[in-house]
Amino acid sequence: MDCDERPWARGPADAVHRMALTVRVRRTDMVITAAEAEMRTYPHAECPLIAPAFDGLVGLSVAAGYNRAVQERFRGVSGCSHRYELARVLGPAVVQSAMSANARRRDAGEPANGPRATAGVLNSCHIWAPEGVGLRKPDLGWRPGSGPRPVPPLDAFENPKDVSAEGQRLR
Repeated sequence: MDCDERPWARGPADAVHRMALTVRVRRTDMVITAAEAEMRTYPHAECPLIAPAFDGLVGLSVAAGYNRAVQERFRGVSGCSHRYELARVLGPAVVQSAMSANARRRDAGEPANGPRATAGVLNSCHIWAPEGVGLRKPDLGWRPGSGPRPVPPLDAFENPKDVSAEGQRLR
């Protein structure tokens, strides 16, 4: 949800834009299956006319290639700058939340550490490099969304007797 306010205005005129972009994502392949763009407050009577364009999110994968597809469909005069930005940041947010959902599946005994479980974060930073600690820690018992923050170093999982719960080396 996005809210654009006029800091000098009071009352109902203070919000220039108040809008929401809601999507449903199929977790198995990270594809958007439903999208709804809603305008609650807007400056021009014609603003809501662009809302149906955002149905074009349906069918997009929020993993690889998502940002490019969003730019092609909604950037500039093909969309609304505010909703474009909401759509653009939606992909990474969904991918990150899917990691926690996969951890719950893993804890329930379902397979959740395959290529699809990390597809959106793989190669996104040094932690999620193909041989990075983000892929190695789950194999050693770490569950995303559990334990202390920051997550202890890899040594804490490889040699748990040598590292405290806070990740400090004991010897």
